[in-house]
Amino acid sequence: MTGATFDTATLYGLCGAALVGIGLFGLVLDPKPIRKILAFNLVGAGVFLVFGVIARRGAAAGFGGDPVPQALVITGIVVAFSATALAVTLVQRLSSAATDAGQPGQAASVPPKGETGTPGQGDAAS
Repeated sequence: MTGATFDTATLYGLCGAALVGIGLFGLVLDPKPIRKILAFNLVGAGVFLVFGVIARRGAAAGFGGDPVPQALVITGIVVAFSATALAVTLVQRLSSAATDAGQPGQAASVPPKGETGTPGQGDAAS
């Protein structure tokens, strides 16, 4: 390839496609839940990058820059961050519940409020 040059939009588009590919690889092959969440975030970041590149190419072609794709990408980043925080919290809760039960892979039952969960002790008020 002699004389092949990449403009920035092509380079960013290829980086976005690489992020999507690496994320899908990790999502399919890694059994650990936290790593699956991180791989899913890589897929999302790659999609956001490709979407931003597509919006930027339209502006570089002489058209006015459209703020709608930028707003969608920013909104998507905020939603992805919130969903990641929720997913990590759920994985931590499930992991601690399984550890408390002494049986990995199964969730423990939570005792009702006010009870200690040990037989014979009953309510704290009595």
